[in-house]
Amino acid sequence: MTKKIICKMNQKNIEILKRGGVGVIPTDTIYGLACSIFSVVGVKRIYELKKREENKPPVIIISDISDLEKLGADISPTHLKIIEKYWPGKLTIIFRVSEEYKYLDKGLGLAIRLPADENLRNILRQTGPLATTSANYSEQIPAKNIIEAEKYFGDKVDFYEDGGNLNSEPSTLVKINGDNIEILRQGAVKID
Repeated sequence: MTKKIICKMNQKNIEILKRGGVGVIPTDTIYGLACSIFSVVGVKRIYELKKREENKPPVIIISDISDLEKLGADISPTHLKIIEKYWPGKLTIIFRVSEEYKYLDKGLGLAIRLPADENLRNILRQTGPLATTSANYSEQIPAKNIIEAEKYFGDKVDFYEDGGNLNSEPSTLVKINGDNIEILRQGAVKID
């Protein structure tokens, strides 16, 4: 059975994320490795844990559209149309951001999503934006529950937050150039 609403994260794990720790959390789509975007060390740990290529940026999950401004996101009229239609939701959009966050975007832009799950957004209000990537080794099957995530990472993460079984497709990933919308990964949201 697929669980749609994630559990409320305990305060200890929220503090771990705020201090730059790395955990496995349920998101609005699948389980993800997560850390604060403000922790360069945490982001590096995620890449090492996942055995991820350095040229693939993480997905940033935010609590509110106003976080885009804080990240210095370059928002075009086409971005605004897509945001109004699909956010909050399971759509990840690539933005150009301020130089301050170049360590996250790997020169490709920053992949950002505003989840629809209110519990997750409440957590994000407390932690700030989180860098995430699916809870698995690169090119392996994403974990659908904590047991599967623990098989990948064991005691190498700071905590596991259990949200039951998650069986969603990953988010749809799009890049916008002018009026053109390029679908980089077809996922849970079908773009028309």
